[in-house]
Amino acid sequence: MNQHTDVLHDPAHAFMPYPKVPVPHAPTGPLAGLSFGVKDLFHVAGYPTSGGQPLLLALLGVQDRTAPTVQALLAAGARFAGKTITDELAFSMNGQNAHFGSPVNGAAPDRISGGSSSGSASAVSNRLCDFALGTDTGGSVRAPASHCGLVGLRPTHGRVSLRDCLDLSPSFDTCGWFARDVATFARVAEVLLDADALVLPKKLRVLAPTELWALALPAAQDALQPVRQRVEDILGHATPVTLALGGVDVPYWHYRHLQGYEAWQVDGGFIRRFAPPLGPGVAQRFAWCAEVTDTQVAQARSFREEFRARFTDLLGDDGILLLLPTMPDIAPLCSEPEQALDDYRQRAIRLLCNAGLTGLPQLSLPLARRAGAPLGLSLIGPAGSDRSLIGVAERIGAAWQDS
Repeated sequence: MNQHTDVLHDPAHAFMPYPKVPVPHAPTGPLAGLSFGVKDLFHVAGYPTSGGQPLLLALLGVQDRTAPTVQALLAAGARFAGKTITDELAFSMNGQNAHFGSPVNGAAPDRISGGSSSGSASAVSNRLCDFALGTDTGGSVRAPASHCGLVGLRPTHGRVSLRDCLDLSPSFDTCGWFARDVATFARVAEVLLDADALVLPKKLRVLAPTELWALALPAAQDALQPVRQRVEDILGHATPVTLALGGVDVPYWHYRHLQGYEAWQVDGGFIRRFAPPLGPGVAQRFAWCAEVTDTQVAQARSFREEFRARFTDLLGDDGILLLLPTMPDIAPLCSEPEQALDDYRQRAIRLLCNAGLTGLPQLSLPLARRAGAPLGLSLIGPAGSDRSLIGVAERIGAAWQDS
């Protein structure tokens, strides 16, 4: 096993400043020649795990084991580049950590990277590594992918192992990753994803959820429409469809109640016992989580089953995909006040919660731009179609280059 690791040169402040420790990797394999970052929720033997929180860092200390997902990448020949900054306790979408700093968006340095997998997206967008692991609970891969101009996947829930990774909300948590191009992204998929439970046919049907497209701000819609048309030229016309049961606010609130309840179950004991200093927004969100009632949780669980059934019936198993904006707009400026960032976050959750509630795979592709900054377009596929979904992205990329 090769024990070389990079000496970190980190102008983007993407990595945690941990002392370098050798992390062995196979000298050959399908990922040989590629380097990768690991969100600081995953354990890597010889390294601390912080969860983006300094008191938790002190309590957890240096780990003696490596998460199986990380180990699979090392065994495939990829070289560990370092642990990347995460938003505090993975409970933010801004890419700003009050304790460890804010990773730089390599595609738009004056704009936020997005979170909570902020360091991973920053490291890839600034070319400090070839790909990076993140987690996605409510959008923590998809949002940074859109903001930083990267390919990013929230996989089918449970598809990629989260063993030896810190939780936020277990029934929503997933392990995803970032890459600058679909070819590299697909190489990683060959290692992390087993065979699809559902293989998409070549002939696809595309649906465009009208209420989700309406969540994109007008300037973003103007930037996305020509890109949408090009994708439709490749995959076929996108038929408008209504998804939500009761409008976008209903799934939003049920998602928030379920996710908030689980987040408090995971982190509430730590917060009550140690009263750690929590950054702006994070403290308020956890205080809100503590007030979620059993009745709200029961109603949300019932709704989730109904919502999943709606999506299962809609997508079926014969090649139907959803086409939608990943985020409401390009990344906000770093100088935006906290309230403006939170307003943007709430609008974004209405877009992002659908894949979370249904457990379906969502792939964000960096196809649009506005005001010099990237903007992602997403595909959602049936459960277990992750590799096929990446294949569709390869098909789009090939046609894009030929046009």
